[in-house]
Amino acid sequence: MPITPDVRAAFAPNGVLRASINIGNPILASLDAGSDTPRGVSVDLARELARRLDLPIELKVFKSAGESVRAVTDEAADVGFFAIDPERGQGIGFTAPYVIIEGCYLVPHDSPLRDNDEVDAAGTTVVVGRGSAYDLFLTRALQHATLLRAPTSPSVVEVFVKEGADVAAGVRQQLEADMANREGLRLLPGRFMEIRQAMGLPKGRGDAAARVLRTYVEEAKASGFVAEALERHRIEGVSVAPAD
Repeated sequence: MPITPDVRAAFAPNGVLRASINIGNPILASLDAGSDTPRGVSVDLARELARRLDLPIELKVFKSAGESVRAVTDEAADVGFFAIDPERGQGIGFTAPYVIIEGCYLVPHDSPLRDNDEVDAAGTTVVVGRGSAYDLFLTRALQHATLLRAPTSPSVVEVFVKEGADVAAGVRQQLEADMANREGLRLLPGRFMEIRQAMGLPKGRGDAAARVLRTYVEEAKASGFVAEALERHRIEGVSVAPAD
């Protein structure tokens, strides 16, 4: 990657690379037990980018995707890790995805729902994490069902149970973890969406910085960096995205 002073300044106008880390998606980032220190695939990618840019790094931790997106859109952070979505793309320039995650539906065990296509029906309430990729997707895709927004993605199943809703939508691994702690729940087969997780930076940072970030992500995939990070953090059921 050709790192010129102008490129470095475009990434970090304040001299420090501020990385927006969303711990609302535990597949990609979480806090170490008993501390406020974030860890995960996105943290590893952020630190490696800062190393390559020869910049100090500041990790700005958020509990939800919506907060993390706003930080980069408003230039309170310089880079972030998001599911690609056209609404978010108005203020953020995305790379190609580095991992692919499945969005799935969870229902009570005795629910009459058996297929993803049956969810979009009048009278069906679907709980989503506010501002998440699947919230944005389902807001556009569902024509008849009603969305109920939980404050964060990790709280979706809690709200789903408390409100007696019909469906909980989320990332497969988060829903499977919630199922392990609660009885009487099941996943509908398959997935309702493919979540393409990418890096992004504010759109106003220029073409050169955007090219450098895109190149970095492609190199991280090709070199095995992403796959090794997934293995190191014991993340299963997630695939490295193909080369762009």
